[in-house]
Amino acid sequence: MKRVKLTVAYDGTCYHGWQLQPGIATVEGELNKALELVTGEAIQVTGASRTDAGVHALGNVAVFDTESHIPAEKFVYALNQKLPEDIVVQASEEVQQDFHPRHCDCRKTYEYIVLNRKLPLPQYRDTAYFYYGNLDIEKMRIACNAFIGEHDFAGFCSSGAQVQSTVRTIYSLEVLEYNLAGKGFSIGAGRIITIRVQGNGFLYNMVRIIAGTLVEIGKGRISPYDMEDIIASCDRKRAGATAPAGGLRLVEILYQV
Repeated sequence: MKRVKLTVAYDGTCYHGWQLQPGIATVEGELNKALELVTGEAIQVTGASRTDAGVHALGNVAVFDTESHIPAEKFVYALNQKLPEDIVVQASEEVQQDFHPRHCDCRKTYEYIVLNRKLPLPQYRDTAYFYYGNLDIEKMRIACNAFIGEHDFAGFCSSGAQVQSTVRTIYSLEVLEYNLAGKGFSIGAGRIITIRVQGNGFLYNMVRIIAGTLVEIGKGRISPYDMEDIIASCDRKRAGATAPAGGLRLVEILYQV
């Protein structure tokens, strides 16, 4: 018996999230089906991040145990022949039997994408949050400073979360932008705003609430200088709205050696 770690990228548009649900298409369900076809075993993967419906990933992590003689590093090729085109395994490797993708210390990086221009672009309809008005990037960047470090983020968690603690550590939070005109796109131009955050873990909808709050700051509806008080209050009503799922993607998970 060996334990194999998969790094998985997917477009979450057509899936009801990561987690297995009877009769509903999920990323976990598709991986399980592909593994059964490849190994002949009834396998259930364990994922690192149970992303919501419509959320994307460049590098989510899952593990499974198997008695298959297929070398661990070959599963990447075998599975990609069986998976749908919107799910692609990026790497596979053997890990220790005690490795657990949710219990081992790690740093997770997420990005939230905002398409900021007068009119939407169809190419971004499932992968970015469209906003037509002006967003003050500098104010959004000022607000980022309040999030850095260890805090109780109860005010940035949707109801229904089942966690022992709402304390999390944010290592970095930044707001990046590039002008579409500078990328050779001239009609209507506009810009892509990327909210990039790295932490030791995130609460239910935490990244989407952070993104929604920063967008409200960019609109001028929340002062960036109020963020420390908003975080300290642990009051969900004081933070911004939960940003739509489609703009969110899990970039990578780095495990501490």
